[in-house]
Amino acid sequence: MSSNFSREFNFQAWSAERLAQVEQFLKHGIDAHSPASLGQAMRYAVLDGGKRLRPLLVMAAAEAVGVDLEAASVTDQPSSLAALRAACAVELIHAYSLVHDDMPCMDNDVLRRGKPTVHVQFGEAQALLAGDALQALAFEFLTPQDGSTEFSVQAAQVALLSRAAGYQGMAGGQAIDLASVGIPLSEIQLRQMHRLKTGALLLCSVQLGAVSAGKPNAQIFNGLSDFAQALGLAFQVVDDILDVTADSATLGKTAGKDAAADKPTYVSLLGLVKAQQLAEELYAESLRALEASGLHTAATEALGALAGQVVNRKN
Repeated sequence: MSSNFSREFNFQAWSAERLAQVEQFLKHGIDAHSPASLGQAMRYAVLDGGKRLRPLLVMAAAEAVGVDLEAASVTDQPSSLAALRAACAVELIHAYSLVHDDMPCMDNDVLRRGKPTVHVQFGEAQALLAGDALQALAFEFLTPQDGSTEFSVQAAQVALLSRAAGYQGMAGGQAIDLASVGIPLSEIQLRQMHRLKTGALLLCSVQLGAVSAGKPNAQIFNGLSDFAQALGLAFQVVDDILDVTADSATLGKTAGKDAAADKPTYVSLLGLVKAQQLAEELYAESLRALEASGLHTAATEALGALAGQVVNRKN
């Protein structure tokens, strides 16, 4: 796919640097010595795996509004540290949701990120507690007690993440998903389910970055939000496509499980070709939203590159 972003932007170098920052913060932030080996299960769920799309979106959005993340250490700049903490917090929420979703009472999956799921490795009770602890730790990350993040930024980020993770967002979407097995949904119903289940946390990721230095003007905030909403739906459409076109080894999780569970998907509703076309349309829509934000093209290069990664990914 073509884009309007500069050929000079090195996405691989940018993402490698940002991922290293996130990984280091997570490794230091999740205590391996917590009671009864709970920390081991938490670290197993989070570290050394996954695409880290949500943290990258946080950091790309933060940079788009002028937050400087280039320094080797971001601890000297409040907005930079707020962005990094938020990036890690949203990954903890995502990880906790995967731990719980994979359990026998939910999706009953045994493979995640190419390795046994947490309940397979540590048992169901420990997996449940690990998910609970990861969720709590996310909000701990957003509320440092050392004065390094302005209270107004803390409040804004906590509000965004709590709403995106709760019944108005991810948890609500998962409830709809579980209740929809074997039930045909319209495209509007399917879109609403995924707007909550997957899209809410992706939207929140961009918004967390956007407010890490204080809330930007309405045009910027709305443009970035529109970008994230299109991207969130594109992510789910591609997920549905990969579920039927890729194998388990490539995906790092069980392929074909949605069809096997008789879950409604964009492929089952639209067919493979139309689902692929929809993903392309949503990608184009996301780029138009970036332009409408009024931000300079150079400021949004990382966000545009991430959108391309979402639509072109193989797992």
